[in-house]
Amino acid sequence: MFELGSGSTLPLMVSLLAALGVGGLIGLEREQSESAGIFAGSRTFPLVALYGALVQAFFPDLLAVAVAVLVVPLTAAYVAKAVTASDIGLTTVMAALVTVLLGALTTHSEQGLLVAVVVGGVVTVLLSAKDAIHSVADRVEERERRAASKFVLVTLVVLPVLPDRDLAAIGGLNPRFIWLMVVFVSGLGFGAYLLTLAVGTERGILLTGVLGGFVSSTATTVSMAERTAENPGLYGVAGVAAVIAATVMFPRALVEIAVVNPALLPAAAVPMLVMTAVAAVAAVVVYWRAENRGGVEAEMSNPFRLRPALFFGALFAGVLLISEYANDFFGAQGIYATAFLSGLADVDAMTLTLSKLAAEGAVSSEVATTGIVIAAVANTLVKAGLTWVLGTRRLAKRVTAVLGVAALSGLVVVAL
Repeated sequence: MFELGSGSTLPLMVSLLAALGVGGLIGLEREQSESAGIFAGSRTFPLVALYGALVQAFFPDLLAVAVAVLVVPLTAAYVAKAVTASDIGLTTVMAALVTVLLGALTTHSEQGLLVAVVVGGVVTVLLSAKDAIHSVADRVEERERRAASKFVLVTLVVLPVLPDRDLAAIGGLNPRFIWLMVVFVSGLGFGAYLLTLAVGTERGILLTGVLGGFVSSTATTVSMAERTAENPGLYGVAGVAAVIAATVMFPRALVEIAVVNPALLPAAAVPMLVMTAVAAVAAVVVYWRAENRGGVEAEMSNPFRLRPALFFGALFAGVLLISEYANDFFGAQGIYATAFLSGLADVDAMTLTLSKLAAEGAVSSEVATTGIVIAAVANTLVKAGLTWVLGTRRLAKRVTAVLGVAALSGLVVVAL
């Protein structure tokens, strides 16, 4: 038995085999790439991973030196590839350096072994998705790239200098926590936005609704309502997309709860999943009644933009402050009133707020769950109202009926 760390043992051979497997997986992908195969492939990468694993196992203090030594042949091979194949890409070089570290992780600890396997799979997918990634990058307009770059730059510059403590000057709020939540919520939307670019602009109803719901369920609803105003015959398929987008709001809230306060998840999951199931079943009924079941296009914008992020940060900070004061002066009723009013504008802010307050013990899990459901119901009503204002009556009736039943089911569950 090989000692991997204090309190845990694992056979050395298992770790070495895992290193070979991770290296072999990455190596096979590199072998099949256009130019990387002449640099390193299905034999070199397993050896690189094994090299890292053995050094970590027997000479852990020399790992940094071992990586530095490996840089020499990698540099020579890279120069040779650049000269012979006129290819100056650094992807394979970086993959090799990552592979040696993944190999080292396999013999570092049981947790390291798990991380190495998972990250090795992610690296392989990332390498093999070259064409798809470049295709997505080409579809992102220059204006959107600049907006996303500004957001990332501000995040990298601002986040480290923000105090990680409650400041009395801003009502006892924690600036770093607020900005982390802004980045988290924006990141959820941005990931879905990139996926929409990868699958194309014209998608099926399900993808339109699901991806639109993660990017912005309100924007998707508005887009679907405008589609029916232009072409009333699309009310059936547009209604399904709008309902699915609104439904995604419920599991999205559960993701946010799981990140901020996992202990609240069991209580919140019941009403949110009930609303999801009810809306999903109703959406299926609406779909089968739709005359046109083809795809429908929704207009989506890049959520990684500085101005909307700052607006959400201000909204989140305001909701958090108001909720704390409402709870102190009015108790649960104050929380519910705040949840309804804030939910008219945004569900994420109230979901994060109540998750945090419940984690701190300021409110009970029952009050937090009820407040989140109320915020979700309020936002659902807003989406239904948008279909009446911007869409056709036939669209509005269908969306209102489905979302109304879903909202009622959630209220019934929290009331029991």
